[in-house]
Amino acid sequence: MDTTKIIELLSYTLPAIVTGLVAYYFFDLHTKNEEGRRRYLLNKEAQKNALPLRLQAYERMSLYMERINPTKLLIRIAPISNDKNDYENLIITQIEQEFEHNLTQQIYMSDECWTIIVTAKNATIQMIRKANMSDRVDNADKLREVLLSDLMEKQSPSNAALAYIKNEVGQLW
Repeated sequence: MDTTKIIELLSYTLPAIVTGLVAYYFFDLHTKNEEGRRRYLLNKEAQKNALPLRLQAYERMSLYMERINPTKLLIRIAPISNDKNDYENLIITQIEQEFEHNLTQQIYMSDECWTIIVTAKNATIQMIRKANMSDRVDNADKLREVLLSDLMEKQSPSNAALAYIKNEVGQLW
């Protein structure tokens, strides 16, 4: 082969290779861009579908916080007997049962929000137990009175958790 044939072959081959590389580069760029767009649209669609579930979870936990608010809890659950320990157990059982009923809502909430809800539940139970151990309490009706009078002086733990839930829902928009 002489050099003119090699130069002629290169003059045809080199532009074809350059054109092929440029085409490959643009095709690869276009494919990655389309894949990114599809992922974005799928993510957007998933968020749109998940938002109602998340809002429903926040609604249910807000309702739970309202239901375990000692002021409303004591009005809703009347003592069955005069025994203060039976009444304490009845109230705590109600709080725990409702909590177990709403346990699955944690997958739709942030870890911090769920921790605050659990803390509010535990603080409410602790408040009830502490009031029951008080010297001022000798029967179930007196336990109700002491709990309600204590709530006049300080905020209920469920109110603080409810405020946090409202704040977190406000950040979803």
